[in-house]
Amino acid sequence: MSMRSYLDFEKPVAELEAKIDELRALQTDESGAIGEELVKLESRAAKALVDLYAALTPWQKTQVARHQMRPHFVNYIEGMIEDFTPLAGDRKFAEDEALIAGFGRFRGQSVCIMGQEKGSDTEGRLRHNFGMTRPEGYRKAVRLMEMADRFELPVISLVDTAGAFPGIDAEERGQAEAIARSTEACLALGVPNVAVVVGEGGSGGAVAIATANRVMMLEHAIYTVASPEASASILWRDSGRRQDAATNMKITAQDLLRFGIIDGIIPEPAGGAHRDPEAMIRRTGDAIETAIVSFSNMSRDDIRAARAEKFLAMGRKL
Repeated sequence: MSMRSYLDFEKPVAELEAKIDELRALQTDESGAIGEELVKLESRAAKALVDLYAALTPWQKTQVARHQMRPHFVNYIEGMIEDFTPLAGDRKFAEDEALIAGFGRFRGQSVCIMGQEKGSDTEGRLRHNFGMTRPEGYRKAVRLMEMADRFELPVISLVDTAGAFPGIDAEERGQAEAIARSTEACLALGVPNVAVVVGEGGSGGAVAIATANRVMMLEHAIYTVASPEASASILWRDSGRRQDAATNMKITAQDLLRFGIIDGIIPEPAGGAHRDPEAMIRRTGDAIETAIVSFSNMSRDDIRAARAEKFLAMGRKL
């Protein structure tokens, strides 16, 4: 509990849990009164947490989606995939560690899995470039998707990025073209592909690996054409209006499900995925398994056609 990181809006819960920690430190086998008070405080803290997370604003959801303790791609690999074998390089320029991709066994079935890794400490964040993929990362994704299609293996994508890397070197090496080619590779697959936005789904950097038969989001994840800060700077020339941007852009899982942009929402534990990573990873695995099984009796052409129709249909009912 003492190592838990609280967001600004979680202050009421933080105060209650701090009192709980103090009482636990004082509690002995004979301290009956303390035990009773502890039970009451734990109940209050649990209710306060549930009530708080039931009414999060879009900006608060953005903060939760970016929480440093939220499970990352490597955690999902450890919890869901057996015998994971990462493959490196795009066979053209270099290896990009912002996007990890490889093959392994998911609940007894061989799959291709890829996703952005943000890193969990300073060294890791720098090595993985904060999850912002360069062109070679997307070209690696294309290479693996084509391999998966050749060997008829489902493709799983876990999205967690603020966006593709916007540096000059990335633009010089064809960032936009690489994103387009990766999106095209997703659409061309004759095997089912399932994408889950587990944190941030930022712009084309997310779409490049999330153009899938089934696109799902964690309950407090966000999926957006641009970050709230960037959008506020563009619209009002004031990044301080990020809360207004987050609200107006409809970036939450609940809004995107209503608009038909995503296909499902995976519930998070009370207080967010970072409160119980193991439960979150298990729920995510269950949702992915259900999605893959739903395509088991479909032909390659039918899978490809269903995916195309899904994206062509977006916006028709609005």
